[in-house]
Amino acid sequence: MSRAPYAADPANSRGREFDQPGHGARGPRGAFQRDRDRIIHSIAFRRLAGKTQVFVAPDGDHYRVRLTHSLEVAQIGRVIARALGLDEDLTEALCLSHDLGHPPFGHPGEDALNASLAPRGGFDHNEHALRTVMRLDTPYCDCPGLNLTWETLEGLAKHNGPVSQPGWALAELDAAFPLELQRWPSLEAQVAALADDIAYDNHDIDDGLRAGFLQLDQLLELDFIADLWRDIEKRFPNARRDEQLREMVRTQIGVMVNDLLETTRANLQGIDSIAQVRSAGCALATFSPAMAQQERSLKAFMYANLYHHEAQNRTAQAARSVIARLYAAYDQDPALMNSGWSETLPASEPERARHIADYIAGMTDRFAINQYARIYGERPEGLSNV
Repeated sequence: MSRAPYAADPANSRGREFDQPGHGARGPRGAFQRDRDRIIHSIAFRRLAGKTQVFVAPDGDHYRVRLTHSLEVAQIGRVIARALGLDEDLTEALCLSHDLGHPPFGHPGEDALNASLAPRGGFDHNEHALRTVMRLDTPYCDCPGLNLTWETLEGLAKHNGPVSQPGWALAELDAAFPLELQRWPSLEAQVAALADDIAYDNHDIDDGLRAGFLQLDQLLELDFIADLWRDIEKRFPNARRDEQLREMVRTQIGVMVNDLLETTRANLQGIDSIAQVRSAGCALATFSPAMAQQERSLKAFMYANLYHHEAQNRTAQAARSVIARLYAAYDQDPALMNSGWSETLPASEPERARHIADYIAGMTDRFAINQYARIYGERPEGLSNV
């Protein structure tokens, strides 16, 4: 499909924060392709293979981690972008990078790091993703960070919409390279956010059923899931239960994608430039009201029955304890950090505390556990499978 007039155009990119002479001559790639490739080859992206998606210390190796989730988000995002005539490379770059700011152990780890850093402005994984690609992951000799285009950074900062009250991290980065935080982001950023919702809404069901934390009878209390299940049983009466469940997840993804495409195409009637997208005053990539309500119902169900399952709560508490105690240990004795981090520790606050948080946030689950064991002489109870 040809590029739509409201799509981001790499030929008209606003550029990068730092000039890198000679980099543009390395192969026949556009600006957004180069961003995607820089993300894929980054250390932060590789670390996602060792970071929790939903299950901390799962019994099994078929469960999703941050890396596999990000790849699934990117696949869904590209499908939507192609159907709408958007820039697929920018969409993919945003999908692949949206979780780069997560610390070990997922949201429990983030909660603990936010509490430890509360006197110094707190910690937010969305803002930390931007901090990671702009300052912390440094593969180049001639600039800090991955030096991504303005469009990718803007989409990463605002994929959930305009930001009226940025935290300290986003405020600092925006001051260095203004990202127009008050305006709506590109359609590619809006699609990336919805692709994330579609992916984790459905794939977390898949993992929850596999783990035994969710039961089909519970899911069937949701009317739209019950309707879907009846249709699958009718179409595949002789299939195994696990095959039917996977078909249910696949079908629901398709239903959500098709609803998003139909609704967004209607919203885009009369929109013929990216400037109109940014000044629209609302998101243009959306679900229909009915699908949005179903999606909210599904999220509420998942929070009640999966994310706060008794077993999940136990491991989450153990994970929060690990992060809190690591922060306390490094705060008391910075020499416990790797030399590259301890030797560059700022002397004054709040930079000192934020430096420690940066170190912890970059850890994988396993590295955090190993550091905990090295410092405290024992592996944390409740996380023995990591």
